Amino acid sequence: MQRVLRNEDSWAIIIGLGLVLIGLIVFFILPFSGMAQQENLLKEELKAQESSPYKTVAWYRLSEERSVLSSAGTPAGSAIKNVLRSPGKWEYNPLQSLYKNEAPYPTVLPAAEDSLRILEERALAAQRHFERRGTPGRDMETAARSATIWNEARKALDKAKKGVSSYNLLWSLPVLAILFGMIFAIGGHFLGYGFRTFFIGFLGIFGLALISFILGQQTDVRSMGFGYPLWGIVLGMVISNTIGTPAWLLPAVRTEFYIKTGLVLLGAEILFGKILSIGLPGIFVAWVVTPVVLVLTYWFGQKVLKITSKTLNITISADMSVCGVSAAIATAAASKASKEELTLAVGLSMVFTSVMMVVLPAFINMTGMPEVLGGAWIGGTIDATGAVVAAGAFLGETALQVAATIKMIQNMLIGLIAFFVAYYFARISGNKERGNSRIEAKELWNRFPKFILGFVGASILISLLYHLAGPDLGEAMIDRGLIRSFTKDLRSWLFCLAFVSIGLSVNFKALKSHFSGGKPLILYACGQLFNLLLTLAVAYLMFYIVFPEITESL
Repeated sequence: MQRVLRNEDSWAIIIGLGLVLIGLIVFFILPFSGMAQQENLLKEELKAQESSPYKTVAWYRLSEERSVLSSAGTPAGSAIKNVLRSPGKWEYNPLQSLYKNEAPYPTVLPAAEDSLRILEERALAAQRHFERRGTPGRDMETAARSATIWNEARKALDKAKKGVSSYNLLWSLPVLAILFGMIFAIGGHFLGYGFRTFFIGFLGIFGLALISFILGQQTDVRSMGFGYPLWGIVLGMVISNTIGTPAWLLPAVRTEFYIKTGLVLLGAEILFGKILSIGLPGIFVAWVVTPVVLVLTYWFGQKVLKITSKTLNITISADMSVCGVSAAIATAAASKASKEELTLAVGLSMVFTSVMMVVLPAFINMTGMPEVLGGAWIGGTIDATGAVVAAGAFLGETALQVAATIKMIQNMLIGLIAFFVAYYFARISGNKERGNSRIEAKELWNRFPKFILGFVGASILISLLYHLAGPDLGEAMIDRGLIRSFTKDLRSWLFCLAFVSIGLSVNFKALKSHFSGGKPLILYACGQLFNLLLTLAVAYLMFYIVFPEITESL
């Protein structure tokens, strides 16, 4: 038992699954009966509206209430969501990212609300007039059109209200830093870093992560795709290669600890039911193209570019072909790659992702590519999940759903690829040390990143709960509650801590040696080009030739 508690992967699983359990209690177990009752009531009221031959004001209102129903709206859910909130957007004043107190109703909103009330009265009057007449025709068309106009005005007003936000992170950030610090310092104590020294160092790392978030939220910088991951690494690198990483920070500079815990949380976001909803085309695009690109890119790096470091080659290949940083971390752990090699792979991924998330949607729009095909192409080629969602949103709701689902399916390969990478490098190690191809189970187990077990376990647990709750309650309590309001926010903070730690661990001189002849850049560029071409071809084949009926239903 003591040996388990001195293992970083074990603590990543303990903390990750512990956080998932807290999330389940707050967003699923405690509000379950109340949410089920509310969902059933809305469903019955909507069913009563089915007798109308058109969509009434009541139907639109009930549909909206049901679509936004979330366990994040409970007092406990709202409190946790506020504590986990990261800095907001700002244009000229960075303090605006931490504190913003806008008037709840700017001068334009009261007038808009008055107009909305008038439109609602007209729509209801048209509905009563039609109900008195009782026959379809011009009266029904007028009533339906009036309700539609009211609904469009309501959505526009809701959007305007969402743009008016007030928040105060000056109290929540210290609370989050202390809670996070204590949780990870407990693990740090068992790992031999010392509770007090780890906690003090963690507060420093958290401060740098906060600065990275703030820099990444500047509107112009954000629009170019340069978010907190890039700023975290750059900020850490500047410190480590100028004044040097301060000694008091070093106990908490634990890249793998933070990101492995974040990957366990990522497992909770991969829902089997949602994956199956897109059918065989999406599964084929993600699970066939990805391994082919990975293997051929690695072969290209070894045989054509002759990259001397196999671990650098496989880390870049996995980063580019699977899902960016998450796959790079898992693969680097399985192959025993150095921190400099991991940093190089992550840096290349961020640069290419920033470019592709802007260029690819523009190209798709310019060529008039169908939304489903464009979404599948984006989901299978752009590395980071967040960038996939942003790029898919440029094309439309259908493209967004297809892109995000394919990326989710692709993320499932992290564990499988980590296993095969561990197997492959264990075999290489066996050849070198014993002169034969025999692989000991111990060597394979030592190389296998154990935190993947937490990743898979979280995915299975949450998927089962989603299935048991049913699609409606599952969407409200797990997707809109647990995932969007808890695990995603937690994961963002953990990844930011990891990126800062990567930067603080990197030495430019050590990193420079891996850039000899520009081979890593060539490897990434050639691999991504092959990935783009193959993914587009397979997506077209699957969605439009082999399974056109599934495409029509999306």
